[in-house]
Amino acid sequence: QVQLLESGGGLVQAGGSLRLSCAASGRSSSSVAMGWFRQAPGKEREFVAGISWSTAYADSVKDRFIISRDNAKNTVYLQMNSLKPEDTALYYCAARRVPHTIFAAEYPYWGQGTQVTVSS
Repeated sequence: QVQLLESGGGLVQAGGSLRLSCAASGRSSSSVAMGWFRQAPGKEREFVAGISWSTAYADSVKDRFIISRDNAKNTVYLQMNSLKPEDTALYYCAARRVPHTIFAAEYPYWGQGTQVTVSS
């Protein structure tokens, strides 16, 4: 069992930055792949970034967002730069056994989400 707790969301102006954190507990981080997903109102949940032995990004955030992890703290981060209004969404952290995938249905463990709002 893995428990996830996100933090770091908020309101930011377009062009600004935020860093999301996801603290995981319950399983060794070396065997866990982490993913960030987001869901805007009226839209499906979509993959943002994933990390296990490598990293992966959605095309819409590539070169703006960076996913990283601190295994000693069992925490994964999402550094979000050059934010755009279209990045506004509820951001979720998710976990599964390695490797990471881009499909939300393949992640059994989810956090409660943290809201990111980007104003124009």
